[in-house]
Amino acid sequence: MLRLYGRTTSYNVQKVLWLLYELDLSFEHIECGGKFGGLDSEEFLALNPFAKVPVLVDEDKVILESNTILRYLASTYGKSIWWFEDSYQRSNYEAWMDWSIDVFEKAFVGVFWGYYRMPELKRDWISINKSKDKCLSCLSIIETYLKDDAFLCGEKITLADISVGVFIYRLTEIDLGIVLPERTKSWYAKLQSRGGYQKYVMSNFTELKGREDY
Repeated sequence: MLRLYGRTTSYNVQKVLWLLYELDLSFEHIECGGKFGGLDSEEFLALNPFAKVPVLVDEDKVILESNTILRYLASTYGKSIWWFEDSYQRSNYEAWMDWSIDVFEKAFVGVFWGYYRMPELKRDWISINKSKDKCLSCLSIIETYLKDDAFLCGEKITLADISVGVFIYRLTEIDLGIVLPERTKSWYAKLQSRGGYQKYVMSNFTELKGREDY
């Protein structure tokens, strides 16, 4: 039995939940982190000394870091659909996975934490607007690469769409007037039609509003 540790309101946990849904895998979900606590417990630190979520346990194997977990699940349980033996094919979506962390996530965090999770009187609007501009730049890059394809790497959904797409829902829902470009809007609609996105990504996150702590 697979076990996933992490709070549902974490977008990094949502990535994994979404893929687990896509793969139709049975798993036990242990809510921890945030209001649930437990990351400093002896049991959890034995699994992850970095004291962060998500953590996936598959029998006697412990897998850390959200995008690494995605790769593990795809290569172990999703071959021919979510995983490609050809290294060049994999590089197409893995580049997006790296970009999602190195660039897009940093811009998103500046907006989400700086605006939504910051009490109104403590907001730094200069910083927020800089992060918003970076998010808009990221959306422009996504728009350019989508071209006429359905998804980021072509006609079929890949790990690129999960690792990048997980940010779009909150980015457009936090009332900062962020409008998606046309092809990106069409791509987002395709993500919204998927059961895993609906169940785990398009979930209520209002408990995080104005909350500075994890």
